[in-house]
Formats: sequence, C-alpha cells, structure tokens
Amino acid sequence: MEEKGVEDDVVKRLDCERDPNQKNRQRFGGVGGVLSIEQFFEDQEVPSWRKQLTFRAFFVSFWLSILFSVIVMKLNLTTGIIPSLNVSAGLLGFFFVKSWTKFLERSGFLRQPFTRQENTVIQTCVVASSGIAFSGGFGSYLFGMSERIAHKSSGSKDFKDPSLGWMIGFLFVVSFLGLFSVVPLRKIMVIDFKLTYPSGTATAHLINSFHTPRGAALAKKQVKMLGRFFSVSFLWGFFQWFFMTADGCGFAHFPTFGLKAYANKFYFDFSATYIGVGMICPHIINVSVLVGGIISWGIMWPLIEEKKGQWYSEKLSSDDLSGLEGYKVFIAIAIILGDGLYNFFKVLTRTLSGLLHQLRHKRDTEELSSENSSRSELSYDDERRKQLFLKDQIPIWLAIGGYVVIAAVSINTLPHIFTQLKWYYILVIYIFAPVLAFCNAYGCGLTDWSLASTYGKLAIFTIGAWAGPLHGGVVAGLSACGVLMNIVSTASDLMQDFKTGYLTLASPRSMFVSQVVGTTMGCIISPCVFWLFYKAFDDLGLPTGEYTAPNAVLFRNMAVLGVEGVSSLPKNCMTLCYVFFATSILINLIKDLIPKKWARFIPLPMAMAIPFYIGPYFTIDMSLGSLILFVWQKLNKTKADAFGPAVASGLICGDGIWTLPSSILALAGVKAPICMKFLSSSNNAKVDKFLSSSI
Repeated sequence: MEEKGVEDDVVKRLDCERDPNQKNRQRFGGVGGVLSIEQFFEDQEVPSWRKQLTFRAFFVSFWLSILFSVIVMKLNLTTGIIPSLNVSAGLLGFFFVKSWTKFLERSGFLRQPFTRQENTVIQTCVVASSGIAFSGGFGSYLFGMSERIAHKSSGSKDFKDPSLGWMIGFLFVVSFLGLFSVVPLRKIMVIDFKLTYPSGTATAHLINSFHTPRGAALAKKQVKMLGRFFSVSFLWGFFQWFFMTADGCGFAHFPTFGLKAYANKFYFDFSATYIGVGMICPHIINVSVLVGGIISWGIMWPLIEEKKGQWYSEKLSSDDLSGLEGYKVFIAIAIILGDGLYNFFKVLTRTLSGLLHQLRHKRDTEELSSENSSRSELSYDDERRKQLFLKDQIPIWLAIGGYVVIAAVSINTLPHIFTQLKWYYILVIYIFAPVLAFCNAYGCGLTDWSLASTYGKLAIFTIGAWAGPLHGGVVAGLSACGVLMNIVSTASDLMQDFKTGYLTLASPRSMFVSQVVGTTMGCIISPCVFWLFYKAFDDLGLPTGEYTAPNAVLFRNMAVLGVEGVSSLPKNCMTLCYVFFATSILINLIKDLIPKKWARFIPLPMAMAIPFYIGPYFTIDMSLGSLILFVWQKLNKTKADAFGPAVASGLICGDGIWTLPSSILALAGVKAPICMKFLSSSNNAKVDKFLSSSI
C-alpha cells in the first residue's frame, strides 16, 4: 500500500506542475489555487553557487561519467542508437550522494546537507562528460578517419589513425567553444522566450520530486530495482562470455528463426543492453527500426543479390562498395540525408518564425504582463526562479573573450593535428558557428531535437568539397564535422542545463562551471574508453566483429561522396538512392500534414535507415523491450511509468559495465574456454563424418 501511495503521489505531483488546471494542485499548496512547487522548499536555504559545487558532487560525477561513457561508447560502436540516460544519471547521483550524507549524518560529521541544486550539478556534469563520448565522434567521424575504416571505402588513401594524444588534444580545443557561444543568450532563451526545453524540464521535475519526502521514498525503490536488474544483466554478460572463444560463437549468434534467417541477420542475440534500449525508446522508434530491417534485409538485399552478375560483378568480395555493400551503405546514407535535410529546414523554419514572433510581439507581451501584474503572480515559483536565475550573472566579456581565445588557440592547433584542415577552413566555421549554435539551441528548446549531427554532415560536404580530393578532402571534411558538431551539441546541452537549473534554483554559474568540469572530464575519459576498445578488440569496425561501428563507415562514405562523386557506385545504386531520398522526405511531409492521432503510427525514416547497413538483429531485442514495457503499462501503468526507466537503465548499465572486464581480459589475451556454434546441416554432416571416422 505504501509503495502505491508513493508512486501515485509523485505522478500526480509532476502532472499537476505541468497542468495549471489540475484541481488537485491545492492539495500541494499554492497561491490562488496555482501550485507553487517552491513552497515545498521555502524552508530550505538555497546555497550560494560556490556551495553548490561540492567535492562529493564532482567525485560522484567522475565515477558516474566513467560508467556512462562506457555505456555510450558501446552503443556508439554497435548500432549508434543512444537513448536518453538522464533519468539514470539523476537517479544514481541522488542515490550515491544521499547514501554518503546519511552515513556522515549518523557519524556526526555532516556539514552540508544534500540539496536539489547539488543534485542538478551532478546531473549536468555527468551528462556533459558522457555526451563527449557521442559528440567526440568515436563511433562516427573520428573513427571514420582511420585506415581500418578507409579500407572499407573507395577513398582509402586519405586517413588518420587514432592516437590517444591527438584525440585528447583535439577534444580540448573544440569542445568548449559551444559553451561560450550561447552564454549571453541564457536570459533571452529561458526567461524572455520561455522556451520549454522538454528534456531539461523533465529532468528538473525528476530532481525536484527526489527531494520531497515521498519522492525520496520512490527514488529509493527505483534504485533498488535498477540495482537488481544491473546485477542480472552483468551476470548474464559474464555467463555469455564463457561460450565466446571466437567470432560467431555464443548466444549472441543463436539462429533463433533458422539458419536462413540468421544469414540475413534476423536473430535474437540475447543482448540485455538493447532490450533496455527498447524499453526507454518510444514504441514508434522500435517499430521503425524493425520495419527498416524487414524492408532491407528481408526484401531488398535478397532481391539485389539475385542481380549479381548483372548489376555488379560476381567476383567482388562481400564488403566491396562496388557490389552489394555499396547499395547497403549509400541507400542508408540517402535516407539519413533526406530525413536530416527535411528536419533541418523544418526546425530552422520553426526557429526563425518563432524568433520573429517573439521579437515582434515582445512589446505587446510586456504591456499585457504589466496590465495583469496583479494576476500574474502566476506564480510564486516564477518570481523566485527568475530572481535567483538573474542573481548570479556570467559576465558577457568572459563569454566573448573565452570564445575568441579558444578559437584562436584552436585555429593555430588543429592544422597541426590534421594537416588537411587548413586554418582558413576553421576560421570560416568559427565565424558561422555562434549563429548555428544559437539556431540549434533555440530549435532544441522548441522541439527537444538537437540537429548536431546534421550540422556536422553539412560541414563534411562543404569543407570536403572545398578541400577536394587532391588535398585530403575526406579527412578535412570529417575533422570539420567534428569541430562544428561539438560546438552546436555543447551549446544546446548547456541551454538545457540552464533550463534545469532555472527550475531547481541552481545558479547559472554553478551550471556553467559544472558543464565545464564535465566537459573536461569527458575530454579525457571518452578517448581513454575508446582507446581501451580499440586496443582490446582487433576486429573493431569490421563487419565480422562485435563492434562494427556502422556510423564510422557511413560518415566516411558521406565524405567520399562529397569529395569524389558517385562514379564508382554499382548499377542503379544512385537511382535507388534518389528514390529513397525522396521517399524519406515524403514520409516526413505526410507525418507532419496528417492529424497527430494517425501520424504517430508512421515510422521514422532516420530510425528505419539504421538496420539498412548493420542488419536487423538488434531490432529484435529492441522490439522485445518495447513489448515488455507495453504489456507492463497495460497491466499497471503507474508502476510501469515509475519503474520502467529504472529496469531499462539496470539492463543497459549492467551489460555496459561488463564490457570493461571483458576488454581487460581481451587485452591480457585471456580467451573464453568454450565456443558454442550453430552449424548448417551440411557442416553438421561433415562433423558427424569426421567423428565417426575418428572412432
């Protein structure tokens, strides 16, 4: 009974903060019938921005950053699908520091209680750090420069192999510019324009709920659930390892639907990670990747393979881009570019129209708000939040000066790291970067959609074409992608954090410092984690390995396409690319034009494109996770909503952390003792014949 009461209370509390018309707002207190969440905390002193930045917060953030960097890296190098891990970061941060402070309190050594502002600092630091594992391009543009990936594409002479030193240096000179580019706009974005930043707002609601008595009780139960499934997932990964002596061995290669389906990558690979990902991702994402897998590997590739000898030479190897591999790679790229281009113009249009509307009606809004100032106590919340948000200013001179200094250092440093990337390419990027960072941050506030990778792809084509094939256009385009992608990604992340801080009364200064510290951690942790994968797994990036790094192949071939053109592609490949590019745009257009109740059933082209290249095996896991959550919601929606993210996070974290010991074992040359392999009937007959002759 207590558990149900806790869940119901927290769900109602969060619902009524979002809905000003909820009758049960008065149950939680307020002025004029309007809930004031800050009244829950009015007896708690808001610590100064310096006191929000505690040693224990950064200590916990460091270890959580390692945990989430490993998880994001694994996802990056397998499928590239990375769900939001904000709930996990907030929950684990709350649990560890709460346990720390409880222990100190019982010992009589507690000097400063754990506050929601400190919780927000941890959340910001961890997300900033683990975000570098994505924006750093270890599964996309950065690894795409390597010789290993270059041999899988036509532009194989233009490459730069990973090295721990230059990767850390590169990240340090490009990852901080985005932070300084949007700092002066925080008041305009958060207070004047009142942008929602859905992820930042949801994170703030989560943190606020943790620090209420009942919310803390629910958080404790969620952590227990997360820990339980973390243990199950970790032990399952450990158990599977015993049967994986070589490639193709173990449960991960179980021919669930038969050997013919297995040959076309339709099988269940017993991955706890992707079952968890399926539970976190919206149902439509899971349906989309499954539909994409069926269309490509179930229908298209078998049909194109029958054209061997007509559309492409029979003598080509399976990974030659002039053969079947070319269709897989470039049709996937066509869908991604079509979807990305459509959404880029869609978000840009909404950004410009929204900005124009805000500027045009700002004066009218100010007049209206002054006339209704008596009623616009809208809330005690807004007044208190605004007062504290504007209290600790970040000087504009610091933002502008920081941007100029880091840009100057970067312009001088990057050409030494990438000789193909000339200083004037970087200068042009940095001139336009603040505008693009603003557009991405504003669009993210409206739609919760960061287009960082889309901006990166634009840089690949523009800088790659500018450099040309004779001057290292492929590496120039990929490195330019990294520069721009890091700027626009960190800019939107920081603005999300400012929104979270605004709603939890965390100081903008503590948010900025936390983001800087988290980014610094990420610039060191993420390259080290990638280096561990790179050294431990010799087949990293190869189609036969566990970590195929599909986005690295796709990003590199986009660069090759932009620099060298399409002359080497197999017959009818470009025709099919045009068809799928147009289809991708058309699906998005239909989705936006029809009523929402029907639009939610239309698959997303970007998600459909992912299995086109890597295969549909992971979609079975994700669909199973989605089905588990769907059934759970039908049986008990309150409990599923409260504990579903914790279960999913436990599955992802446990399997992700097992990657660390498995990597260390691989580095040490320790192999699993057993190879469990499933053979075709002809191979089984050969084994039987051999065994009978031996006897």
